[in-house]
Amino acid sequence: MADTAVTRRFIEEQARKFEEEPLNTVRQNAMAESDAGKLALNQKIAMSIDRNFSIRLDDWTPTDQKSSGRCWLFAGTNLLRAGLVKKLKLKNFEFSQNWLMFWDKLEKANYFLEAMTETADRDIDDRTVVTILENCVNDGGQWNMFVNIAVKYGLVPKPAMPETLSSSATGSMNHALVGRLRVGAKVLRDLSRTHHPAADIRKAREKILADVYAILRVHLGNPPERFDWQWTDDKKKFHRRKGMTPTSFYKEYVSLPLQDYVCLVHDPRKSSPVGRTFTVEYLGNVVEGGIVTYLNVDIATLKEAAMKSLKAGEPVWFGCDCSKMMHRDLSVWDAKMFDFETLYGAPLELPSKEDRLLFKRTAMNHAMLFTGVDEEKGRPKKWRVENSWGEKGEGKGFYVMNDSWFDEHMFEIAARKSRLPARLRTALDQAPIVLPAWDPMGSLAE
Repeated sequence: MADTAVTRRFIEEQARKFEEEPLNTVRQNAMAESDAGKLALNQKIAMSIDRNFSIRLDDWTPTDQKSSGRCWLFAGTNLLRAGLVKKLKLKNFEFSQNWLMFWDKLEKANYFLEAMTETADRDIDDRTVVTILENCVNDGGQWNMFVNIAVKYGLVPKPAMPETLSSSATGSMNHALVGRLRVGAKVLRDLSRTHHPAADIRKAREKILADVYAILRVHLGNPPERFDWQWTDDKKKFHRRKGMTPTSFYKEYVSLPLQDYVCLVHDPRKSSPVGRTFTVEYLGNVVEGGIVTYLNVDIATLKEAAMKSLKAGEPVWFGCDCSKMMHRDLSVWDAKMFDFETLYGAPLELPSKEDRLLFKRTAMNHAMLFTGVDEEKGRPKKWRVENSWGEKGEGKGFYVMNDSWFDEHMFEIAARKSRLPARLRTALDQAPIVLPAWDPMGSLAE
């Protein structure tokens, strides 16, 4: 081990080399007065931003998930509202994301307890058990998880179950939920490992879930069984519907066939061959609901499917690694937005998406909505994105994604199965490859 230690000689040599390089003094002086993002910014790209698109669908105000990890729910409800505002001639509208989060948290808790019971015979430090414990009831989600909740529980307009402090800032609520569930996990594992009757385990599980339900009511408010909805359309005409249920509201006002949608992903690793479906073990929210299933395609197919939906007048739910090469104030993504490697004089990023996945340098972490594309000669130049971070930034909540960025940092979209070519529809009939619970494709959009 001695020959691999950091020695005094090594430190002295590196200090001498650093001080002999004049550019390092410039870097130090610059960093003392500015941040790395400003110094590494590619001004040519920043000065060339064009916010005009050949296809643009949005004419509404962006939403704001605030201090929560609900982007996947916001992207899902933003997709559905596009049809509703058009049908009812509304200038603006929002579904209640709080409603969906309430039921998602309850279902995730139940899903977690089921997983803890199923894995009770494994050691507590088993990698799968550790992964389940670490991700028991967080805010994030995937497309199939959104469909599970919307189909099972329906939807309500935002006034029927408005935001609370805890829906907009979920930290304290999640702390309570995680605590109760991990206490409950030990109870269920102990009962299972000591071979208690199934009735005893079920009773203990119901008690845990009852406590979770009460915590959710305290933090998120009361989910309505029935509600009255009234609105004024863009012609100033007043409307009122009385005694609606979440299910009847969903059936009447959601025009998109959610269960016809499938999740297309671009995963270049050898463990996920193109043209095959795959899933991730213990990734889900509703025990009896649909599992999270991906169909792996090349990046060109992902673009083609997204453009086809936009041309048909439908926005596109998508997931990406939003943290890479993002200028938040300018509301722009570009593959070469920053040159950090020149700034630091060192390689900082792996060149291929495959290696970035394998070495934990990337994963899908945010879901948003494509609401436009700038197409020229059948090829996309840039994409218009509705985010869920409010109206901050020069785009006022809508971002420009240059197509170079799509190639590098996009992971998935939700697309209608009926619009896919026959070869992909056939591929969906295959049994999915099951990846382990800790696989990076099991990451959740937050």
